[in-house]
Amino acid sequence: MHATCAELLEEQLRPGATVLDVGSGSGYLAAVFAQMVGPAGRVVGVEVVPQLVERSKIALRDDPSTADMVAAGTVSIHHADAHWGMSAHAPYDAIHVGAAAEAVPQALVDQLKDGGRMIIPVGRQGQAQVLAQVDKDLEGRVHHKALMGVQYVPLVRSQQ
Repeated sequence: MHATCAELLEEQLRPGATVLDVGSGSGYLAAVFAQMVGPAGRVVGVEVVPQLVERSKIALRDDPSTADMVAAGTVSIHHADAHWGMSAHAPYDAIHVGAAAEAVPQALVDQLKDGGRMIIPVGRQGQAQVLAQVDKDLEGRVHHKALMGVQYVPLVRSQQ
């Protein structure tokens, strides 16, 4: 699914782009996005599990392909409630969500740049879920497209 999502976002993941990786987990996909957007881009990950945040920060810092970007602050992982994204670095050319939301969070749509794309699994755990493509056109209009059936873990809320 990581490869599929990266391919679906490929047009937005150009050098210099700004990317939000929601539910960044191990940081693997953040590293892939960093390679795609290059040193002029920015990749921001948000993760609700503190242990995963720390583990992914270490992995990204220790990986020679991302270490310079981490040191420069252009790749970062934050402990946060993913439903709210990370407005401090918005708007984003691309948003990837790595866990299923019951509905597309409006805060994430609001943080999507005109001309941007979000890929997000939508649906309740144990029920039918769909991988959705959310595009915001250059006039700011939002378009939703169901891509395929999927089964993801739920996008959990922060207990803070």
